[in-house]
Amino acid sequence: MDIGVPKEIKADENRVALTPAAVAQLVQAGHRVYVESRAGAGSGFPDELYQAAGGTVVPDAAEVFEAAELIVKVKEPQPVEYGLFRPGQVLFTYLHLAPNRELTEALLAADVYAIAYETVEVGGRLPLLEPMSQVAGRMAPQVGAQFHENAYGGNGILLGGVPGVPPAHVVVVGGGTVGENAVKIALGLGARVSVLDIRAERLRWFDDRFAGRLETVMSTPVSLAELAADADLLIGAVLVHGARAPRLVTEQMVKSMRPGSVIVDVAIDQGGCVETVDRATTHRDPVFVKHGVIHYAVANIPGAVGRTATLALTNVTLPYVLELAGKGLPRALLDNPALRQGLNVARGVVTYPSVAEAHQLPLGSPPA
Repeated sequence: MDIGVPKEIKADENRVALTPAAVAQLVQAGHRVYVESRAGAGSGFPDELYQAAGGTVVPDAAEVFEAAELIVKVKEPQPVEYGLFRPGQVLFTYLHLAPNRELTEALLAADVYAIAYETVEVGGRLPLLEPMSQVAGRMAPQVGAQFHENAYGGNGILLGGVPGVPPAHVVVVGGGTVGENAVKIALGLGARVSVLDIRAERLRWFDDRFAGRLETVMSTPVSLAELAADADLLIGAVLVHGARAPRLVTEQMVKSMRPGSVIVDVAIDQGGCVETVDRATTHRDPVFVKHGVIHYAVANIPGAVGRTATLALTNVTLPYVLELAGKGLPRALLDNPALRQGLNVARGVVTYPSVAEAHQLPLGSPPA
């Protein structure tokens, strides 16, 4: 199969969909891989490494899309890429379609098959989302700590405090993979940490895992409001598989927070879980202030650590790429229920229920 790897063009996105080592495995399996020049530069993989791995480096994205039957990316296609698709082409990437009607309609109009990393599901787990959730979760306290510094407009609080001075209070909303990793780093920095979740068994897991070093709270509007008002750093880590994130942190809760407090809404990829986050930000312009609270809402947080994130992502996506390339799409979907769950759009039809519901579009089955 002909496989294409275009350069990511989302703002400050440094990841690349395949490493040179992954390209070498695909070439050894008999496939041809076309890589756009400098696609790996942000992750520390120059063109020469892709050539040495047996890939074909081409000068621009148009050649990649023209040559490839399977397009492998990291982030969702940007508007300038919509016109590059060919009918019947397969796209494998993060899509986050539920909050993005424009992209959904563009993929439907392009008559392609679109498989979303974030809805590939195995036993209730999202194996292709997990490594990026780990990265984003671990970065959330780190960026929150940075924007507490006076030089960045914060209120001058050190997350871990010092002897005689209390640490900051970090509130993590959601106890999934992002929340778990945010808790791990926040505790490591010495912060006082509270985590909210609606699952009693998950809260018991946190209590056992961290030996009582954090406060576990059953999430209700009342408990969330109380904790938000006391939070120095609030991390939004809510996920509903494939659906738009619920707006659990209301504007009134944000108004109750102390001036100079920080919100990191990791759920922004799925529309955000904080009511005052009305737009995604970028790594170059990462924050805005509303009601005196600093809001960080970067939609591709792991893109800031391109090499680590690329290696982590390729570790989990490559087996699926090999399966798609080796079997072809119809057989791969038939053989692998996880990939079937990943299919969001197929030749002009929405095939994932949460996406159809979010945009009030008919839900169909993929063509035979």
